[in-house]
Amino acid sequence: MGRIRVMVVDDAVVVRRMLTDSLSSEPDIDVVGTAPNGRIALAKLTTLNPDIIILDLEMPELDGLQTLAELRRIAPRVPVIMFSSLTQRGAAATLDALALGARDYITKPATSSPSESFELIRGQLVGKIRALTGRSSVPKSLDASSTVTKTASTFLSRISQNQRIDIVAIGVSTGGPAALAVLMPEFPRDFPVPIVLVQHMPPMFTSMLAERLTNISQIKVSEGAPGMILEPGQAYIAPGDYHMTVERRERAVCLALNQGMPENSCRPAVDVLFRSVVQIYGCNVLAVILTGMGQDGLRGCEDIKENGGTVFAQDEATSVVWGMPGFVARTGLADKILPIELVGVEIVRKVIGSR
Repeated sequence: MGRIRVMVVDDAVVVRRMLTDSLSSEPDIDVVGTAPNGRIALAKLTTLNPDIIILDLEMPELDGLQTLAELRRIAPRVPVIMFSSLTQRGAAATLDALALGARDYITKPATSSPSESFELIRGQLVGKIRALTGRSSVPKSLDASSTVTKTASTFLSRISQNQRIDIVAIGVSTGGPAALAVLMPEFPRDFPVPIVLVQHMPPMFTSMLAERLTNISQIKVSEGAPGMILEPGQAYIAPGDYHMTVERRERAVCLALNQGMPENSCRPAVDVLFRSVVQIYGCNVLAVILTGMGQDGLRGCEDIKENGGTVFAQDEATSVVWGMPGFVARTGLADKILPIELVGVEIVRKVIGSR
């Protein structure tokens, strides 16, 4: 398929050099050009013909959001990864960029050490570049290293079409904010069960995402906090850098947070949430896996199916990256595989029909 052609757009010389050195060390990636601002980047676009663009948010002349808007007009199929700062302003601008059509983002390292920055950037960026350009995908058949230990046939006898649903648990990563912007408005104000949600994001990003989702939805979306009692018709998103779980306290089910070891290189992790949900709710769980890299949520879905719960997965066509839902679908754990436009409709139908 050839090497992946990357264009780096950032006003800082040191950042352009760091990104170029970091990415050029990969055998399948070429940095074909750089630009110090959006105006120059747009002028170079046709000549460089990149497969993917790394775009800084704060630049002179034409900033990242302005550049992104123009890129969506003239090169709508070229994926863009935003390079953002881990600040409140950076989080807000990043969410704006994702709403405008950026596929993903990475945050600038907080360390002043060049070597640490180099490794942090490689750790975040290389996998995203490969996934967003279609160079890494879910294998057609999972190998022996897969965390799934049981086949779909193991669970068939435990599936009940009329199983009561008492909670909806959602896991999502790359492409998640856009997917959630389609999904969350589908829930009616009187939705009869709570929704718990993991979106792979750092601190500050999750609180802003919750606020934005509330603004476009009929139900309230809150960033989870310790001791919050789960209420019907409300959604709770795991805060960045914390695993979120549910636990029973007397007659109520409450949220708990911890900073245990990352799972699947993630904190928060979908698997952590799903395990706790099935411990409290047993077979009365509807799990939903949306777009995202990797396979976080795969083991959790296996636990949910083993206990008689239900699993939906987003389809490949509407996923930015069909990693997380792809693994669940291809291991036979998904009861339904749906385009994002139908996921909310089917969740509501399943929950209300089960009561």
